[in-house]
Amino acid sequence: MTFLTDLQRTQMLANGAARARGETIDPYPVVKLHTLDAGAVWLLVSLDADGDQAYGLCEGGTGFPELGVVSLSALEGVRGPRGMRIAVDPHFKPRQPLSAYAAEATRDGSIND
Repeated sequence: MTFLTDLQRTQMLANGAARARGETIDPYPVVKLHTLDAGAVWLLVSLDADGDQAYGLCEGGTGFPELGVVSLSALEGVRGPRGMRIAVDPHFKPRQPLSAYAAEATRDGSIND
């Protein structure tokens, strides 16, 4: 199972390379992952050169969203309480940079988009 299209992977790798160079970037999220049977959401913006470590806004359904790194290969093995896999939200259209999502999520205790 793969979460990213080729275009998304290319965009996230470019954002990851900019981060690795120490550039200050605040991109729009590239992909939204979520559980269908729990409240977990990941808005991801960049990917390390290894193609596995993604950076973005993560909320595991606990009410404490945070910016951080997550392994895509690890997410592939995650199942919700009803055994459902993590899914890509095909309807997600980012409306603001990641920092704005993070500010809203911190205020609200969840990612609401």
